Amino acid sequence: MKAFLLSAAARFTGQAISLFARFITAPRAVWQGIEPAPTQRVYFANHSSNGDFVLLWTVLPPALRKRTRPVAALDYWLTSPLRAFIGRDVFNAVLIDRRPEVRLQDPVSQMAEALDEGSSLILFPEGGRNSSDQPLLPFKSGLYHLAKARPEVDLVPVWIANLNRVMPKGEIIPVPLICTLTFGAPLHLALDEDKETFLARAAQALLALQPQVQS
Repeated sequence: MKAFLLSAAARFTGQAISLFARFITAPRAVWQGIEPAPTQRVYFANHSSNGDFVLLWTVLPPALRKRTRPVAALDYWLTSPLRAFIGRDVFNAVLIDRRPEVRLQDPVSQMAEALDEGSSLILFPEGGRNSSDQPLLPFKSGLYHLAKARPEVDLVPVWIANLNRVMPKGEIIPVPLICTLTFGAPLHLALDEDKETFLARAAQALLALQPQVQS
């Protein structure tokens, strides 16, 4: 009974968070060069707001949403019972410990295991939230190692526009603005492609999805 109630509460909370995100941002998904098909994927996106993965998860069709798990920081999402419930039970996040000196599991192995179980993933290659003036921070190596470990899985770039203005860092009350999420053509690691070349190519594929500013 306890497990049933927890599952029901998680489903209700997930729906409530999704409805709230839609109400505040009216998110629009643009599938550019790719369709929302039930194919296993790693969606990799820019990271400028704590709401990024929520919005990306929200705009996926329900059938895809059910099988898609965000990759998130364990040291953030387990800091309180409420965060733990949302991260672990509502979104079924793959929780990565960003402290290499104390973590017990290899992050790439955790992500590969989730893929092997049939899940798709939401990943932010910059690692932390980008609060700089640059459109992207340098990518961490995790995306490369995951692409190398599971080369058959589609890597789909997703540019999230405007969400950093909806929920600026340090603010509690969101500002209603329309957000756009542009999904690009999938990438795969090329034969004998080195880490630096692949990460530069992945970053460029993501940057190319930015909405064009009208002059």
